[in-house]
Amino acid sequence: MNHIMLIDDDKDVIKINSDYLTGEGYKVSTSFTADDAISALSTLKPDCILLDIMMPGTDGLSAVPIIKKLTNAPIILLSGRGSEDDRVNGLLSGADDYMVKPYSLKELAARIKLQIRKKNHTKTANTISYPPLQIKPLEHKVIYNDETEIALSNREYELLFMLVSSPGEVITFEKIGLKVWGVYQESDRRSIMVMASRLRKKLEGYDGLENCLETSYGKGYKFVIPK
Repeated sequence: MNHIMLIDDDKDVIKINSDYLTGEGYKVSTSFTADDAISALSTLKPDCILLDIMMPGTDGLSAVPIIKKLTNAPIILLSGRGSEDDRVNGLLSGADDYMVKPYSLKELAARIKLQIRKKNHTKTANTISYPPLQIKPLEHKVIYNDETEIALSNREYELLFMLVSSPGEVITFEKIGLKVWGVYQESDRRSIMVMASRLRKKLEGYDGLENCLETSYGKGYKFVIPK
């Protein structure tokens, strides 16, 4: 039974989501503040986290990087703010998905299932090595020269893993959006470009990886095997 953690200061939202997800066969834990949830993560091991943004105390965006240090569970942000900038900022915080309230409970359940499936899939994939770069999906880590871990957000890791899995192949914006977010709209292109730019800057800090992420203008990105 997969375990979902709900974090929202709205008790009605907590009850509606909790009842629905329990009916879908999930174990559900709830917290009304991000601070309580962070404390609970010392003992709980959720498979997916639903996190409201606007809350008293630590807000959802500020909580994401803290939570990421405690668990590798995917985080779906829930917010009443649906502008492109809001979505981009939410995803750049390190969250794995972003849904605007009000949302369909059926779609929410589908996105949860997708995030859990992606998390479990990467655990069973083989190690990929293109010296000096090595990806260890079982540990969800990217290693440089067999010893130094390159710190990446979950989304940056997923993008790199996707590109490295098909070296030399241009992976389109649409494919990246569908793989990383589960859905793709043309407005998502900007978010993907920002994420790719952040990933490229991190890789450029390591000798030999400066040119391994190549842009195919208007199409997407490809991984170039280090020479």
